[in-house]
Amino acid sequence: MNNMKTPFWKYLALLFAAAAGAAPRVEYRSLTLEQAVDLALRQNPDYLLARLDEQKARQAVNEARSPYVPRVAVGSGLAFSNGFPLSIEGSAPSIFQAYGTQYIYNRPQSFRVKEASEMAKAAAHSTDAKAEEIAYRVAAAYLDFERATRALDALTRQLESLTRVEHLVEDLVQAGREIPLEASKARVQTAKARSRLQDLQAHVDLLEESLRGDLGLGEGLRVIPVESELPSKTKLPDDEDAAVAAALANSKEIKRLQTILQSKRYQVQAEKATHYPRIDLVAQFALFGRFNNYEDFFKTFQRQNGQLGMSFQLPLFARAQISARVGQAETEIAQTNLRIAATRAGISLETRRLFREVRQTETSREVGRLELDLARETLTVMLAQYDEGRIALRKVEEARIAESQSWEAFYDAQTAADKARLNLLRETGGLLAALR
Repeated sequence: MNNMKTPFWKYLALLFAAAAGAAPRVEYRSLTLEQAVDLALRQNPDYLLARLDEQKARQAVNEARSPYVPRVAVGSGLAFSNGFPLSIEGSAPSIFQAYGTQYIYNRPQSFRVKEASEMAKAAAHSTDAKAEEIAYRVAAAYLDFERATRALDALTRQLESLTRVEHLVEDLVQAGREIPLEASKARVQTAKARSRLQDLQAHVDLLEESLRGDLGLGEGLRVIPVESELPSKTKLPDDEDAAVAAALANSKEIKRLQTILQSKRYQVQAEKATHYPRIDLVAQFALFGRFNNYEDFFKTFQRQNGQLGMSFQLPLFARAQISARVGQAETEIAQTNLRIAATRAGISLETRRLFREVRQTETSREVGRLELDLARETLTVMLAQYDEGRIALRKVEEARIAESQSWEAFYDAQTAADKARLNLLRETGGLLAALR
């Protein structure tokens, strides 16, 4: 019999293997800007909630129309009678009974159906506005994430150059060609770059988490951004006036307020129409039982009984109540008109501001591009001079650092310009078309 015990290291190996198998699997997925927006419009919780609100508004229209469809209720008023057969809830006791109603002429309800239809249109405009809001939010977050990722790479290269400069300065100090103060300065620069790199990495992680939340993605999926030139290629209005005209014509908020205004007008008409008579179709059937003593107290008795007719109602002495409701609705109409005017003025002002911001950010991007070209050309010249032995390697590394900083500044300017263009497209109503 073999009494040898299993070595301890085998238990550790099994433990680590089990831990590795239980670790959550992380999947990396490359997403373009267009794919991110499309995914958000299918999975974003805020947009899905807006779709559900629109669906509720459409169901309210069906509910308002339902009285014009025959409604039938069946049941029983079964009861045993001792003496004269009394009524149960206004009906004679019966084994089986059915009751049906339907609106034939009801002017207030007709206007309430139109009012509900306008509110459903307002909900649809709100859904469209939410879609544009989500699209811009996701696009802006994506551009920030893409810019931060590229800046992280540039800062990593910058830290490598700073580390090489630090080592070069330390060698020069040891050789007596530089004072110790220069080595301290180099170490400070390297430490600052390392600290910025850690902060930027945390910022990148936060941006990715925020983007995953907008896209409705789980923790097991990591997003890899793909460099996009789409925002810079989108077509914008030619001038400010054209941009303002497009914004006012395509504004979902103005359309929503206009449909609400129309619904309030239908509400006023519905309240005024309560003066009109109301006509309903009514039908009833009842099956009586002999144990309710009908044959003892009535001259004739018939088990199966039915009636079909119309109900007429004419409201009287309701003028004060109707006038109060009409006054409330007309006040809401005046408030909505003021909101529409204020919204139009605000949209016009915001569109002009965004149009100018696009021009300013594009100018800043062009300046950043020129500075980047200068830094790259300077680095090329210094590399050639270093190959000829005319300058020290330290100068080359400093040029690399300057180039990396120029790249980072250019990324910032480019992201700002792209976001400004997308924001203007959202204001003028062309964002979704541009991102799909």
